[in-house]
Amino acid sequence: MEKWYWMIVVVLMGLTVRWAVSLNSYSGAGKPPMFGDYEAQRHWQEVTYNLPIKQWAKFINPDWIALHVSRGYESQEHKLFMRTTVLIADLLIYIPAVVLYCCCLKEISIKKKVANALCILLYPGLILIDYGHFQYNSVSLGFALWGVLGVSCDWDLLGSLAFCLAINYKQMELYHSLPFFCFLLGKCFKKGLKGKGCVLLMKLVCIVVASFTLCWLPFFTEWEQTLQVLRRLFPVDRGLFEDKVANVWCSFNIFLKIKDILPRHIQIIISFCFTFLSLLPACIKLTLQPSPKGFKFTLVSCALSFFLFSFQVHEKSILLVSLPVCLVLNEIPFMATWFLLVSTFSMLPLLLKDELLMPSVVTMMAFFVACTTFFPVFGKTSEEELKLKSFCISVRRYLPCFTFLPKLIQYLFLTSVTTMLLLTLMTVTLDPPRKLPDLFSVLVCFISCMNFLFFLVYFNIIIMWDSKHGRSQKKIN
Repeated sequence: MEKWYWMIVVVLMGLTVRWAVSLNSYSGAGKPPMFGDYEAQRHWQEVTYNLPIKQWAKFINPDWIALHVSRGYESQEHKLFMRTTVLIADLLIYIPAVVLYCCCLKEISIKKKVANALCILLYPGLILIDYGHFQYNSVSLGFALWGVLGVSCDWDLLGSLAFCLAINYKQMELYHSLPFFCFLLGKCFKKGLKGKGCVLLMKLVCIVVASFTLCWLPFFTEWEQTLQVLRRLFPVDRGLFEDKVANVWCSFNIFLKIKDILPRHIQIIISFCFTFLSLLPACIKLTLQPSPKGFKFTLVSCALSFFLFSFQVHEKSILLVSLPVCLVLNEIPFMATWFLLVSTFSMLPLLLKDELLMPSVVTMMAFFVACTTFFPVFGKTSEEELKLKSFCISVRRYLPCFTFLPKLIQYLFLTSVTTMLLLTLMTVTLDPPRKLPDLFSVLVCFISCMNFLFFLVYFNIIIMWDSKHGRSQKKIN
């Protein structure tokens, strides 16, 4: 029982790191006229109170959200209020979900469960964006994690409700929607669509329709208001990509200016086709063979497909891939640790813009030390431990000499980490050429994108070559 006390210590450590990062700079601090995400969050308070749907923030200090005159408002009191709301959201939604998920992991010791929680809570990407750059990603990610817990434990209605709340809080949770849909549909097929499966399907439809109706009810009063919200949620007018982001389109733009060559509707069609085709195999497999393990890996694969190929992706969207990767940290510690480091590195240009270099370095080192201390990261590189044994056996039927994959992956890891370190040093110490002012930012995005494409192939191999033993693995309970 005493070992469970360490879970409290882990939570306190996670909170301490978060608050320490919040003491640093943030997006757009004192930089008019655009300011940054801090101002964006404050502005939503201003708009939601003064326009038809009212919020409670005015009862604390009306100056914070005064219509028009509060643009660019900054004060220590309001910063404290905003930072505190991020922390409270973590405490109420995200951190309890992480702790419960780790406690429910089976066939591992209490020590491993605590270590797993520590590593997830120390993941630097989410901390730096929510507490440094300034956003509320932990709310939608927390609801999504509650959804994963629900459907993995056969609390399908509660899990569906939680995920609907995640989508309605932040539309980018659509990255996770297809795996949820396929997993639940697969469960219905398994139960039989002429019996219990049909009943479950009808219940799921009702809970989804009811939750969406309640969330959208305030916006249904006027048709034009509903359309305005939809236009804000899906800003297709902003183009294929907006800033430097580590996806395929931004990287491909280095060699061919696709944004200038093709009309926008063609860009949308191409991005849709690439996204759909890249996630289709994993989704079909999950529908036909639904399992909690397959569900988690499909969440990774689908979210990564959306990040790499979909239309109008932001650099912060990599967090939607990182969450399910955190969930498989215990199963593939080497690959998961590697991916989570790359995901944080991919946001380097944004973090430097926010003057968050030191918090980025410290949190990444803390995360890496925690992972290598509590998980035998570098000792988990055999074919079986990388979940590649079935794939390698299949390949060796045609290529008997195919025994070098683990060594190759180790070499790729060392190359990746070395490149990230050198590029970080170059970015912070050297001035780019005058003719190429974005050289280092573009290189960060391109290198990260190459890593992500490798991981997309890797996770799809795990999914498609999943052995019968893997499929019958006990679910979280």
